[in-house]
Amino acid sequence: MSRTSYPAPPLPRAGQLRAWWRAPASPTALAWYLSQAARAHDAPLLVIARDNHGANQLEADLQTLLGGDPALPVVAFPDWETLPYDRFSPHPDIISQRLSALHRLPALKRGLVIVPVQTLLQQLAPRSYVIGGSFDLKVGQRLDLEAEKRRLESAGYRNVPQVMDPGDFAVRGGLLDVFPMGADEPLRVELLDEDIDSIRAFDPESQRSLDKVEAVHMLPGREVPMDEASIARVLATLRERFDVDTRRSSLYQDLKSGLAPAGVEYYLPLFFERTATLFDYLPDGSLPVVCTGAYEAAVAFWAQTGDRYEQRRHDVERPLLPPSALYLSPELLRERLNDAPRIEVWSADHARIADAHALGDQPLPPLPVAAREAPAGDALKSFLGHYPGRVLIAADSPGRREALLEVLQAAELKPPVVADLPSFLAGDARFAIAVAPLEDGFALDDPRIAVLTERQLFPERAGSTRRTRRAGREPEAIIRDLGELTEGAPIVHEDHGVGRYRGLIAMDVGGMPGEFLEIEYAKGDRLYVPVAQLHLI
Repeated sequence: MSRTSYPAPPLPRAGQLRAWWRAPASPTALAWYLSQAARAHDAPLLVIARDNHGANQLEADLQTLLGGDPALPVVAFPDWETLPYDRFSPHPDIISQRLSALHRLPALKRGLVIVPVQTLLQQLAPRSYVIGGSFDLKVGQRLDLEAEKRRLESAGYRNVPQVMDPGDFAVRGGLLDVFPMGADEPLRVELLDEDIDSIRAFDPESQRSLDKVEAVHMLPGREVPMDEASIARVLATLRERFDVDTRRSSLYQDLKSGLAPAGVEYYLPLFFERTATLFDYLPDGSLPVVCTGAYEAAVAFWAQTGDRYEQRRHDVERPLLPPSALYLSPELLRERLNDAPRIEVWSADHARIADAHALGDQPLPPLPVAAREAPAGDALKSFLGHYPGRVLIAADSPGRREALLEVLQAAELKPPVVADLPSFLAGDARFAIAVAPLEDGFALDDPRIAVLTERQLFPERAGSTRRTRRAGREPEAIIRDLGELTEGAPIVHEDHGVGRYRGLIAMDVGGMPGEFLEIEYAKGDRLYVPVAQLHLI
């Protein structure tokens, strides 16, 4: 599919260190302009968001707007999602995504890297650990299971009875199950004598084997090494630098036993002679984009970290590293950003907003399709009659698209269905609907298009938070809600659309028991949704 070229927002010119943009009317409009800037720049953009929510929102919108363009990948570097000095570690999924991003960044030619500003402040493991600590497993390779078990444990992988999360491994007879960091699914390595006979992906819920692979690249299992030499370094440093009661300190005793204590990430600098920051992983020419409020958020995070340090620093059983050992200060961040060209996005109340470039977007009015005060769809029909450009209705999922089509047809509007937003842009439909999960709608001057989301079509729901890919509901909460449904009630699956709820049932799949939600569709078709996938309901 060919792609029409669109104007790019201004980038820093030769000899100029900064370009200034006025913040667009919607966050999704900002994502649009970031995507066009990424097309125009010959190195990655580093997009610095104010907070986790803003980073997740931009990542999801950019994925939709770019349609998975392999030439412009979107790489998120997520926050740990813990508070400074918390006594628990980040979720393995988060560590997996972070290690995968760090391993990928040095070779990234173009695209967008999305990071919350407090995460950009973090001191990280050096490149030599993330890249040099990786290794491969290949079909035909000789493998000593006992030696491999020790290597995985030294790399930070967890020896567990059943592999479920990234960083898990289990040895059963001549089988090695391992969930590599950065991988989408776990792998089953089968040996014939002492050689790797096959490597297959498998479903951790059903334990059923899936596709074969010839090789797997293994990233470290944690952001800190757990080999004997590294642990000895940390123990010695704890004794030398802190007045710690080693016998009563669970931190010290866990490390001495070769275990990773909860919250070990807040001792990361002790594991390395030198640490790095995200800047050290980025290729030359990377262009930072500082989003609205990012500097202020960095200052607030630094103050919060200092407060938490002062509250907790006197615990002799758990000594703490000062904030300056774990993070860049806001002043050091500014110094780092001042070293090279960058883009700054300013809000309307910025003192120098008159100097910023207006990007060329317009706010969208509410266009309720189910208004009680007026005939259904009148506001949308009027907008379609007067708007001089093309209009796309963006649905979050196939199920939402079908529900919206029913509402629109009741208002005597019948837009054609297109596959996604890039397909709409490449076509010539004046009015269409597509699956394009976006945070908000937006209208552009060039190209003259308007993209409407449910924020515009159902403004009474605008205050509710749209569910993003990362922020699904907990299965337990969904099950509680399902307990309030009667059998036969309508229910929506994000990928399969509206069906009838038929209850929760127990089934054996691949010899493994599991609990499933049963949905009935037209002509008696049944869909069985594993409890682990209830975030799709």
